[in-house]
Amino acid sequence: MKKRNLLDRLRAKKQAKSSTVVGLTWYTEEQWERVKATAVDPGRFESTYVEWQAMAINALAEIQKTGMNVVKFFVIPDELQSWCLLHDKPNSATSRAEFVSEKMQQMPNP
Repeated sequence: MKKRNLLDRLRAKKQAKSSTVVGLTWYTEEQWERVKATAVDPGRFESTYVEWQAMAINALAEIQKTGMNVVKFFVIPDELQSWCLLHDKPNSATSRAEFVSEKMQQMPNP
């Protein structure tokens, strides 16, 4: 089997990136406050919502620069809490990421 040339491999890699959908955890101010208040790791959050929002906007831009399709995934605190209870997990950074990942997989085509 003939090996594809470098240009073809790079095009294929770029195509794969652009078809990859990344869910970025997103909050309204009220959602952020509620999730932070029940988190086992509140120190992982920025001090204020405004600081978090600035960080999140920067992260969104950085991910978009890679060519990936980024979707803001608004976390609903009650859904997160129910998911954590169902999966016997704490409200931690790892669990929040798993929650968003699972929800993104359940979406038809974001």
